Parts: sequence; structure tokens; C-alpha cells
Amino acid sequence: MTSISGRLLLVPFFLLSACASKQDLVVVKDNLETIKTQSAVSYSDLQQLRDQVGGLHGRIDEVGYSSQRNLQRLGAEDSLLVQKNDELERRIQAVERYLGLTPSPKADAVIPPAVPGSAGATSPDSAAAATVAAPLSPSPKSDSDLFNEGAAMFGKDRFNDARESFAALIKDYPKSPRVGDAQFFIAESWFAEKAYDKAILDYQTVIAKYPKSLKRPMAIFKQARSFELIGDAANAKTRYRDLVNVYPSSPEARLARQKLN
Repeated sequence: MTSISGRLLLVPFFLLSACASKQDLVVVKDNLETIKTQSAVSYSDLQQLRDQVGGLHGRIDEVGYSSQRNLQRLGAEDSLLVQKNDELERRIQAVERYLGLTPSPKADAVIPPAVPGSAGATSPDSAAAATVAAPLSPSPKSDSDLFNEGAAMFGKDRFNDARESFAALIKDYPKSPRVGDAQFFIAESWFAEKAYDKAILDYQTVIAKYPKSLKRPMAIFKQARSFELIGDAANAKTRYRDLVNVYPSSPEARLARQKLN
């Protein structure tokens, strides 16, 4: 009897233990679900962060590449501007030398007056003779003279002297019918010296400033050729196409079509 009573007393204890275990399982299950949900959210957030970082890396690479291209382009433009500025300075100096505007090193020398009766004194007759013997200043050269002089120097491969004569013609006779040809031969002199960047600039002057010049088709062709020789195929093709479109019947257009083909 006592044994049965003891067993009956244990029944509530087991029931309570079972209820507690079920509640613990429910709590644990809820915790696991919560952890899974939080883990899924964290993984989603992490993936979004990774995508954003990847996008930022892509944009940084794109900006870096674009900046590099812009720096290269600006460097090329600066190089052309510097070369053009040097060429303008050289032309100005050449014209100043030709016109006698550059001061002579001995121009500021002071000549002391001669004392009458001394060995260095100059008589009126000798002064008059010296005046007569003084060389006369040369008369200005005509545009034809300057052009022929430049052409002669060009034919002798004296390109710097040729450029000086052609530049003087353009400066002194801006309305001369020869200025377009003079500008063209300045570009040709650079091309002959393989200074293709400078040649491109001077050919462009012929193209833009002297549209009626008979040298314009050849200037377009030689400018395209200069682009080709410096490795700028895109600008070379553009100029060849311009030549074919603007002067389709010219001999230069036939050469341009061969280049395009």
C-alpha cells in the first residue's frame, strides 16, 4: 500500500517535468527560428554591402581610366600648344631681325667727341666723304621676292631660312595672293623635317584661313597623312573623308580613297 502511494506521489512530478520540457523545447525552437531569421537578414545585408563595394570598385576603376584618358588628351593638347607658341615666338623674332628691331650689342656704345687739332679730329671734308660712303638701307622686299627667296631656300633643304622668308611675307603682305602658298610651304617644311605635330597645325591654318587657296586640297591630304604618321588613325580617316567629300574630283581625293580602302 505504501508503495502504491509513493508511486502516485511521483505522477504529478513527472507530469510537471514533461510540461517543463515541452515549454523548453518551444522556447528553444523559437530561439532557433529567431536566430535563423536574424542570420538571413544579416547575410542579406552583408550581400548588399558586398554588391555596393563591388559597384564602388567598378566606378573607381572607371573614373581612374577616364582620368587617365583625359590626362593623356590634355597632355597632347598642351604639347601642341607649347609647340605652336614656340613657333610663333620664333616667327616674331625672325620678323624683328628682318626689320632691324632687335637692338645691336654695340648700339649703346658712346663715341667720345673728337677734339679739334687732335689726331682723332675729323675735318668737314672727311665727314662729308664718310656721309657719302655710308651704305644706304636696303629697300623692303616685295611679296614676290620673299616668296621666291623662301622657295629657293626650301629647294636647298634650308627649311628654317625658308620659314623665315615665308613668315615675313605673311606678316608684311597679309593681302598678297601668295600668303596661302607661303603658309602651305611652312607646313611642308615641318613635314619634310618629320615634325608632324607642327605640320598638322600649319596645314590647319591653310585649311581654315585660306579656303580659296589652290593648295587647300593638298593641305587636307598632307594633314591626314601627318595624323597617320603619328599613329592617330581616327583623325587621319576623318580628314581623308573630308577631302573626298569636299574635293571629290581632285587628284588628292583619289589618293584619299586609296588610303580609306
